[in-house]
Amino acid sequence: MKGGVSDAFPGWLHRLMPHGAWTISGLTAVAILAFAGNSLATRAALGTGTIEPAMFAGIRMVSGAAALALFGLTRGAPSLPQRSDLGGIACLCLYVVPFTFAYVELGAATGAVILFAAVQATLIVLSAMRGSALRLIDLAGLAVATGGLVWLLAPAMTHGSPSGLFTGAALMVAAGAAWAGYTLLGQGTADALGRTTRNFVGAMPLGAALIACSGAAPSGQGAMLAIFSGVVTSALGYAIWYRVLPRLSVATAGASQLLVPVVAAAIAVLLFGEPASIRLAGGTLLILAGLAATLIPKDRSTGENR
Repeated sequence: MKGGVSDAFPGWLHRLMPHGAWTISGLTAVAILAFAGNSLATRAALGTGTIEPAMFAGIRMVSGAAALALFGLTRGAPSLPQRSDLGGIACLCLYVVPFTFAYVELGAATGAVILFAAVQATLIVLSAMRGSALRLIDLAGLAVATGGLVWLLAPAMTHGSPSGLFTGAALMVAAGAAWAGYTLLGQGTADALGRTTRNFVGAMPLGAALIACSGAAPSGQGAMLAIFSGVVTSALGYAIWYRVLPRLSVATAGASQLLVPVVAAAIAVLLFGEPASIRLAGGTLLILAGLAATLIPKDRSTGENR
């Protein structure tokens, strides 16, 4: 198929998988694992104090840019950002920095739930601003999801902690809004790998500045987690996401990302020993149920024909 999924990836990557394995659904699953991996790697590094958040974000951005630019050289593709890339660069920067600082306060599971709740809510608002009418089921779904988020954040609201869970949640909501913008910009992408490379290269100066402004040097473990997040779960994961986005509807893209907090929560409980509390489970279920309601196609919720 012309412009198919496989033409963006090098031959060595195909040899790792059987013929025909790199399908849209398979690549989407890889992207979802990468998104969950970002939450897990960031929390693992910051939760143990092995690296400062600014240093982590900086290394993540610079290492991702370096890996993509190096690969771009091997395929003769230009890596310098263009005017049309400014939106993607801005969204990437506005996502990475608050995302990282949010995980100083949040667990991997809680952060992932809040992030993708914010992503879907932002997509709905942006869709409405583009002229799509908000349906009753959209409003009801957002109300249910908001109730779940309030329940999840109740401890911070009750104790009035301005620097604890509530601050982390606010930063993650900002990151989610930026990621929603990044997702929408990627839906019209013809050269997924090229555009992802230019986005990361354009964000590299901010990454370098964050590294320069950091006080303490990271431990080896902290640096390796930041590089892993930059090269694997960010650079490669985002290139794959941008590759499949043009072949997904907005609803399917949103529904796919609802799997991220479930995957992140399960792994966080198993590997990090994060508590599987009633509040986390109940809040997560309410948020996911509410957001899932907003993804019901119009012809099913209102009887309209497409």
